[in-house]
Amino acid sequence: MTTPPSKTLRLGTRGSALAMVQARDIRRRLIAAGHPTEIVMMNTIGDTDKTSSFATIGPPGVFVREIEAALLEGAIDLAVHCYKDLPSVSPEGLVIAAIPGREDAREILVISEDAYDESQPGLPIKQGACIGTSAARRQAVIADKRADLICRELRGNVPTRLAKLKGTEYDAIVLAVAGVNRLGEGAALGENEAPDTSDCVVVTLDATDFVPAPSQGALALQVREPREGANQAENRRIYDIIRELHEEHAERGVRAERELLRLIQAGCEAPFGAWADTSKANEELTLYAVFAENGALRRVIETGTDPIAVASAAYRALGLAERGAG
Repeated sequence: MTTPPSKTLRLGTRGSALAMVQARDIRRRLIAAGHPTEIVMMNTIGDTDKTSSFATIGPPGVFVREIEAALLEGAIDLAVHCYKDLPSVSPEGLVIAAIPGREDAREILVISEDAYDESQPGLPIKQGACIGTSAARRQAVIADKRADLICRELRGNVPTRLAKLKGTEYDAIVLAVAGVNRLGEGAALGENEAPDTSDCVVVTLDATDFVPAPSQGALALQVREPREGANQAENRRIYDIIRELHEEHAERGVRAERELLRLIQAGCEAPFGAWADTSKANEELTLYAVFAENGALRRVIETGTDPIAVASAAYRALGLAERGAG
């Protein structure tokens, strides 16, 4: 008997260069495992509204709402997201089936050559420099480190941000290492242009100090939740296929960071970052977190082996549980 061909999986993604690099990588891995896959590009409100601040148009789910809706409606079979773009909880009926590894979670400060000043404390940039970033977390950490620096809204993909830096609109910009690295990998395959940081000074920021966004550097593969009812056999088939790409080690740190995200979003909205160091061999992880409120930045460090317990301890250490913020 001839085995029937596998049904082609429809992979939904944003159409930015970075999103396409990520989607193509997952598509290659699925095809190599024997699962035909096609990419379906989609626009989100975060892509179509390029001028409003994240606070105005969201921010929760600003880059994923339309994709999640298509997944729920059955227009696509799975979605590839930057995990940090996802709200703390998936919509009912959707689930994260896999975290396929994690890139470097750190960030870089890309500084124009004439603004670089290594003699300055905190950040090696001249007095009164203008830094482009739309992330409230980044703005809060920068303000805490250097009160003289000016943060100005900056949106767009990595090439757009670098072009604005080179156009002298800013003295420096902050970028995620993961995005730059992935675009570099795509460029090596001829899929896109490499990020142009020529004529700039690139400074990698310590994740224990300049704490990244929760789950930064990780991808989330989202599918319909396999439950009882119509079409659930197909949903289970897709879930099981995508689950094959999951990496447990990557999940440990992300789980702690996302749990802290869930706790903080439960009762308040404020700039915060969370990064779990999982490099120790004994399964111990160390969670670094920052939380800004009323112009003050608090930092906590918690260590343990249970990601959920460590996140809960960090939440209490931030002083939020005692006052009923969650």
